[in-house]
Amino acid sequence: MGVKQSADLAYGSDGRGRCPWAMSTPDYVTYHDTEWGRPVHGDREIFERLTLEAFQSGLSWLTILRKRDSFRSAFAQFDPVVVAAFDGTDRARLLADTGIVRNRAKIDAAINNARVLVELQDRRGFGALDELFWSHAPTTRSRPITLAQVPPSTPESVALAKALKQVGFVFVGPTTMYAAMQAMGVVNDHLVGCAAIVD
Repeated sequence: MGVKQSADLAYGSDGRGRCPWAMSTPDYVTYHDTEWGRPVHGDREIFERLTLEAFQSGLSWLTILRKRDSFRSAFAQFDPVVVAAFDGTDRARLLADTGIVRNRAKIDAAINNARVLVELQDRRGFGALDELFWSHAPTTRSRPITLAQVPPSTPESVALAKALKQVGFVFVGPTTMYAAMQAMGVVNDHLVGCAAIVD
């Protein structure tokens, strides 16, 4: 007997059922179908996602998604070594860049986190952030059948936030980390029956 399809799925003009949050704009449909929930590895790649999640705090993810190319350009393609060397001139440049979210605390957090990542790599080697992040993946977890089964945070995201803060990362609270875990495929929160399901 097959697994019951979620009653919370939303259907677009193509007739495919998707997580309902993905249906509001074509940008979300593409992001949902091709990226969200798929495993992300690599220190630079995870640093980019953590930075964008921090910038998203208090804003719509769509705002960040539509500015992502500008963020990549402004933050040197999220090369942590380059961002770690950013100085006051770079801060001023970023605060004047209308292509990104111009928030001093979030810009400072990105630079701080790049410096922490470089120090972490110096101590533990390349892949240190990747290892730290993925070590908090739940060992067993079923995909949600309903939206009500998708939590805002989990014990794993609380532990990940604590571990990141202990080494010096900022803007990495449990709810933000759970959103990052969802986006990077550490947990699979595509609803059962979703056309973009990743097993």
